[in-house]
Amino acid sequence: MSKGGMSVMLKNRMLATQQASELEVGNEAYETLFHTPIEKAKTTICKLPISKLHPFFTTDIGFKPYPTAKLEALAEHMAAEGQLERIIVRAIPNRDEYEILAGHNRTNAGKLNGWSEIEAEIVEADDERATTIAIATNLLRRQDLTIIERGQAYKALLDVQRKQGLRTDILTSGEIRQKLEMDDEADTFGEIRQRYNARKIVAEFFGVTEYEIRKAIKMTQLIPALQELLEEQPRLLPLSCAEKIAEYDVSSQQAFTDMCTIEGYQLNIATVNYIVQKCPPPCADRQAVNAAWREARANEDRRRMAPPKEIKFNRKRFAPYLEKLGSDAELEDLFLEFLQNRIG
Repeated sequence: MSKGGMSVMLKNRMLATQQASELEVGNEAYETLFHTPIEKAKTTICKLPISKLHPFFTTDIGFKPYPTAKLEALAEHMAAEGQLERIIVRAIPNRDEYEILAGHNRTNAGKLNGWSEIEAEIVEADDERATTIAIATNLLRRQDLTIIERGQAYKALLDVQRKQGLRTDILTSGEIRQKLEMDDEADTFGEIRQRYNARKIVAEFFGVTEYEIRKAIKMTQLIPALQELLEEQPRLLPLSCAEKIAEYDVSSQQAFTDMCTIEGYQLNIATVNYIVQKCPPPCADRQAVNAAWREARANEDRRRMAPPKEIKFNRKRFAPYLEKLGSDAELEDLFLEFLQNRIG
């Protein structure tokens, strides 16, 4: 499917998601991604003490809580309009407490408003279904997620799928060979088949391309300092540069952090490509990376200071005279003759 088609699919699915409950969205995602029908399980709707609620901790799904200003706006809206949608939780075994699957920001907003209780729907869910519920609604409802948050969420889903196991009858052997040549994460036909099928299923459900999923997950390999730059100051670390840097190990990436924090300097893809050529990933000596960076900057300075290969004129200013000349070659000869007589 084309990228344009994927975008339309994503918009349509996001629109449908707005009209469905979070639990419906989570259940649809689970059934689609894991090819497992959900038995109609009993849920309990009640008010729960906020003190007994804990953030989702089964796996790192990557979503950050709302910043202060956005949380305060949500709290103000909830204080005026009430809690429009219940949070979703599951019981923590052997404890009179609950893990939040959906509704972390609503819970925090309730705390901000001084609420002691919040309306909740208690579901019975294994780790796979709990993770899917915790991820699906955020990916489909929130358009403000960063590429790091999306990458962490996609990675969590794919990890759960790989642990559970997927159908392996989607790809032909020829397709497997082609994907194996392109995939740097898998070593065997079985792994490439499973990885590709997982990405394909996730991409189709969320209306994105497999490349977008791979790119987002790749950004999670950046060290925290570079992730923060990419999210908070993208002008200092363009996404095209981040994609290349993410291929390096932790030690090598630190050198790029230093480059991005130099005042008045902006890293560019030409420089990064030069560094990659001189110091191929994944491992590179930090001093060698810095030396390649200095060489790239020196080359840029030389190109910038070099005289232009062609001399250009404003043709409008010369229009009255150009009509009397037969061609640009005649104008060039005339100009050379002028310079020789004037300077020579």
